[in-house]
Amino acid sequence: LRTRRMFHVNDRFAPWLAKRIMANRIAESITHTTGKIVDHLWGKQTAGMLHEVRTQLEGIQVDRLRVKPLVKVTGEFFAQTTEGDGNFNMFRFLEKEGAQALVEPIGTWIMYMIHQAKQKIKDERGIDLVETGVTKWNLPKVLKSHLSVQQKVATLTFAETVFKREYHKLIDALGGMAHHLTDQYELQRLGHPFYNSRAGGGEGHLEVAKNIYYSNKDLCHMVLSLKPFGCMPSTQSDGAQSAVVSQYKDMIFLPVETSGEGDVNAHSRVQMALGEAKVRAKNEIKAVLEQTGTTLDEVRAFVEDHPEMQRPMYKFGHRQGVVGTAANFVLHAAERMKAERRATVTVN
Repeated sequence: LRTRRMFHVNDRFAPWLAKRIMANRIAESITHTTGKIVDHLWGKQTAGMLHEVRTQLEGIQVDRLRVKPLVKVTGEFFAQTTEGDGNFNMFRFLEKEGAQALVEPIGTWIMYMIHQAKQKIKDERGIDLVETGVTKWNLPKVLKSHLSVQQKVATLTFAETVFKREYHKLIDALGGMAHHLTDQYELQRLGHPFYNSRAGGGEGHLEVAKNIYYSNKDLCHMVLSLKPFGCMPSTQSDGAQSAVVSQYKDMIFLPVETSGEGDVNAHSRVQMALGEAKVRAKNEIKAVLEQTGTTLDEVRAFVEDHPEMQRPMYKFGHRQGVVGTAANFVLHAAERMKAERRATVTVN
């Protein structure tokens, strides 16, 4: 990517045409800008390079039969994404304790900001007419105001569409295994009854909404919310989370502040909550093994005979009501084992 050459007139057009375009500064600027946009949206260079990266990653063997609780990390933007002292090295600690951390992509925050900007524009529709004393009978100015609102909303909607398309294009180039973007309107619907979605600042309603979304969609065993000491929006979210937890009884939610008490106290609290999540993960894999009538040793032997199932980009799906990676993988492997037995019986 560092050696990638961006769009240039001399590289893409015939010499006689390139010379004429380069002679006109305005034409050169428009052509270069348009060319870079088209190259970025529909070009194959970046996707091709990511395919090469994917090929290299495919050489790594992955053991998906290790039973690990899936921990969704949310909270304040910096604390939930940084890897270091900003969150007491929490990701490293979770993995050391045998958990699988699911970290929110920065793309969700970008989509949230676009969504909030659209919401604000819609909420403030017509205020400019009231402030300037324009009556509803002044149709030209009323129409102009409404068209301006629609234009702004359309521009932001276009930005949403382009960003989502580009994000998932890169995800697909890497095998489709990375974290996909969550629908902002679904998050708003889930979070608004507990935390007003018009209340700005920090993560807004996202902390509450993510907790409900990932717990109810069977996407995690536990939600860990990380935030700096004294973060007002996160403190407000924690107050709302008490109502959320009281309504959703099976939810494991733990808020942790990076306060002056240090990492020992924070790690101790996480360790206690993680203990309950581990029990759930173990009970889940036990129930799946009983349901499929298999053992981990049988599944492991089957996987060793099918090396493609050990690749990082191997897709095995997600079953409703099943959270853990190991449990979902066992269900998939059991289906393949059953299908192969049927094929063998049919041949014989």
